Amino acid sequence: MIRLYVNVDHVATIREARKTFEPDPLQAALMAESAGAHGITVHLREDRRHIQDHDVDRIRKGISTPMNLEMAPVDEMVEIAIRNRPTQISLVPEKRQEITTEGGLDVGGMKNSLIAIKRKIEPFKIKFSLFVDPVEDIITCARDLGADSIEINTGRYSESDGEELQTQLLAIKTASRHASQLGLKVFAGHGLKVSNVELISAIPEIEELNIGHSLVANSVYVGLKQAVMDMREAIDRGVQKRT
Repeated sequence: MIRLYVNVDHVATIREARKTFEPDPLQAALMAESAGAHGITVHLREDRRHIQDHDVDRIRKGISTPMNLEMAPVDEMVEIAIRNRPTQISLVPEKRQEITTEGGLDVGGMKNSLIAIKRKIEPFKIKFSLFVDPVEDIITCARDLGADSIEINTGRYSESDGEELQTQLLAIKTASRHASQLGLKVFAGHGLKVSNVELISAIPEIEELNIGHSLVANSVYVGLKQAVMDMREAIDRGVQKRT
């Protein structure tokens, strides 16, 4: 089995377009759970463009599955994580001008600060994950600084087709195998949708996928519960192809 964590950020994006109270990310999270999601992911960005601080608190308290808090590796976010006690934090790079996360962490260049963050959250039994590009040296560095898991950036794969798609897929497969051999749990996400998730979910080492934008987009047409169910079916088809 491969776990599906549903990211509800873009439910909040719609709400923030009008600065109102709906749609509610917590209600979306509960609906995702009822459709078979194994966990909920939220990204509290420094500029608060979608998820707000109160969403983190309400979702963590309101859901029955684990919560994965995506955040920049900065002191403000570490303190918020310690207050809210998510099951896991996933550290991601942030740029104010970017539309969405553009790449993985520079783990080697941030090694000391990442180790410091891990030490701060350890007493609270919060799991520690790093969002990384599918590069073996970066993954080795993630292991060396004590990450519990990595989330492999599938962004380039999701934007590719033809030969380039196969090149990106091979990189993800190789990186997943390497991470598993190092004892890391292997997750993946970014840009995944029903039409491209099967090849990723067929990779044996991948245990968990974080998917958000395509689910919220599809929910406009079919509703969120059906969108999550359709994604689960596509993931399961990929798992059945594992060798």
